[in-house]
Amino acid sequence: QVQLVESGGGLVQAGGSLRLSCAASGGTFSSLTMGWFRQGPGKEREFVAAVNWSGRSTYYADSVKGRFTISRHNGKNTVYLQMNSLKPEDTAVYYCAADLYGSGTHRSDSYDYWGQGTQVTVSS
Repeated sequence: QVQLVESGGGLVQAGGSLRLSCAASGGTFSSLTMGWFRQGPGKEREFVAAVNWSGRSTYYADSVKGRFTISRHNGKNTVYLQMNSLKPEDTAVYYCAADLYGSGTHRSDSYDYWGQGTQVTVSS
């Protein structure tokens, strides 16, 4: 059983930055593919970014490519999402997720464990 706890959300003006963190416990973090998803008001949950177990392979949604960076620190059992040049359309609840088998980085149904989410609000 893997527990995930997100932090770092908040209110920021357009053009600003935030860094989200997701602390994992209860599993072998260094073997997990980790992902970030988000769900905006009235929208379905969507893929944002993912990183493989070693951190050497990263994947991004087109909407965040060049603005967001996913990284991980296996020694701290933590994955990060650095968000720069934020836009009002980035407003959403951001969820961290863990994929035991690395079977599908973009697909939410490939992930086995989810955090509770952290709210990010970008004002215009």
